[in-house]
Amino acid sequence: MAALQKSNKKRSATSQSGPAQKKVHLDKAAKSSKQQRRQPITASAPVAQDDSDDDEAWTDEDVVAGEEEHDEADMNVDSAPSAPKDPNAAREGHKAQKLLQDQRKASKPHSNLLLDAKRVWSLARQKNLPTEERQKHIHDLMDVIRGKVKDIVLKHDASRIVQTVVKWGRQKERDEIAAELKGKYRELAQNKYSKFLVTKLIRLSPTHRPEILMEFRSHVLRLLLHREASSVLADAFELYANAYERTILVRDFYGKEAALFSGGEDREKAKRGLQGVLDGLDTEPRRRILTATKESLTTVFNNPDKGAVTHAIVHRALWEYLTAVNEYPDEAEREKQRREMFECCQDVLTEMVHTKDGSRVVREFLAFGTAKERKVILKTLKPHIERMCLDDEAQLVLFTALDVIDDTKNLAKTLICEMTSPAPKLYTSPQGRRALFYLLVPRCRRHFTPAQIATLVETDAAREQTSKKAADVRSEEVRRAASDALIEWVAKNAETIVREPGGSLVVAEVMLYADGGQLLITFHTSLV
Repeated sequence: MAALQKSNKKRSATSQSGPAQKKVHLDKAAKSSKQQRRQPITASAPVAQDDSDDDEAWTDEDVVAGEEEHDEADMNVDSAPSAPKDPNAAREGHKAQKLLQDQRKASKPHSNLLLDAKRVWSLARQKNLPTEERQKHIHDLMDVIRGKVKDIVLKHDASRIVQTVVKWGRQKERDEIAAELKGKYRELAQNKYSKFLVTKLIRLSPTHRPEILMEFRSHVLRLLLHREASSVLADAFELYANAYERTILVRDFYGKEAALFSGGEDREKAKRGLQGVLDGLDTEPRRRILTATKESLTTVFNNPDKGAVTHAIVHRALWEYLTAVNEYPDEAEREKQRREMFECCQDVLTEMVHTKDGSRVVREFLAFGTAKERKVILKTLKPHIERMCLDDEAQLVLFTALDVIDDTKNLAKTLICEMTSPAPKLYTSPQGRRALFYLLVPRCRRHFTPAQIATLVETDAAREQTSKKAADVRSEEVRRAASDALIEWVAKNAETIVREPGGSLVVAEVMLYADGGQLLITFHTSLV
């Protein structure tokens, strides 16, 4: 009872301490500001970055529990659990178990080294340490593990010790650890503990980054389909690698023959991706490389449960493949290759729209697709339209659908109604307002940047070939289909909406351009 009262007092004191609460909020804000990979629209909640402060989240109790869990499991198997009646017998049993546990720990390799490292690590990993004191502990810790990093890094506790050195140490310690682990990065990336260390080294040791990525070469597809290594490759490609380093990873999709025909490591040529490999080749080598690229992509799409379809590296390879297919001289062959690839990935299109290349791929399928294929795409995207309206890249897919689809009646039922119904949520953010503006004033320079308009113009050439309806007629029908829902929403909530700067812009565009919007002017003026 006394312990319970003491814990309640402690909880009450903690809840009433303003500065402590402020510090917690600041810590959360600092963590949320870290660079993270873009998550797919279909994700129910934001997924935390895989390598975020993994060493700090590991408490001393977790370390002890991690060391003892296997030993206790073995002892439980050997001896059936029975509660002795004699207290002395229980005490003696605990002593015997502790002695056996210590013996087993001592028999493990590098046991003394890990004990020394954990002693120093417990000091180096503390928060709110002065820089000089922390660097002293990091230096001592580095002295303990120097030359043994490769032997201990695969262990669950030792991996976090090395992560602490990489995170808090100076560049000299980071580069020393990176050099010591050379030749073992592929194995480390596939381990559920050491994969965080690999990501930290890719981020914090840029001089060794090309060497690390080169060790993944010729194994990229296998690593992408690996449960642990997939996130390491995704982070390296999307967050930390430069243009040339990305080509090192993407080139594995082209097949082994691409290395023979590419003619060495020309950096400028390599930055052009698949197109740089295909330039200057005859028809047969081009066909074989494109076939190998298609097979690599098919392997990824046939394993959607592995999660690789959400990664930007796959979307980049797919976009390069479609770009190369568009240069086939035979139109029938172009359509055949594009249709086969669409059939292969049509079920996972919603996993692509959140990245730049993935958005371009889906827009390409919309622009060149048949009426049936466009209906399939809309049906796939419909459950996620609200979230797509709030994403910079995904909303471009919706805008392209409004630009190229001729069946505006079906468009009103499947897409436009899903964009207007969440208007109370959309108008509060710039991305959501753009989605509402595109229904009324598409590509208007008041609301869309030149870069966004240039991106949307990319599909206009394909629209001229695949769409029969004139662009201005289609835009008028889209505006008319969206007007009733937007006018009704503004009429009911105008007094609240116009009090916000972004909301007033939306109300103005609805009044000026929606069918029947002029009737709202008198109502809006009376409110003001």
